[in-house]
Amino acid sequence: MNPYVSLLIMAAVALVVALGGLALSAIVSPNKRNKIKTQNYECGIDPTPANTDHGRFPVAFYLVGMTFIIFDVEVVFLYPWATAFHRLGFFGLSAALVFIALITVPYLLEWRRGGLDWD
Repeated sequence: MNPYVSLLIMAAVALVVALGGLALSAIVSPNKRNKIKTQNYECGIDPTPANTDHGRFPVAFYLVGMTFIIFDVEVVFLYPWATAFHRLGFFGLSAALVFIALITVPYLLEWRRGGLDWD
């Protein structure tokens, strides 16, 4: 058997599942449109002139989102350490502890500053 046959079968199954999901959602989903469904959604604030006339608007959603992205990317760097944990020994453990401390300090500062509060 050709080694690419299994890859082609997997690609065909993925294509059938993707197109089947799209077709099924088009058939089953309700298609009634109303004013609320077609309205733009921007972080919970209605885009009215009254909200934009005051200058500043709350950016808590964006701050929490950026904080999540920053810490999430930093935690991804721990995955290679976790896969090679046994081979790295004490040096790997100490490097990981320093890295975790470097992640924890900004997190605590962000928490103390109130960047994670929604009030």
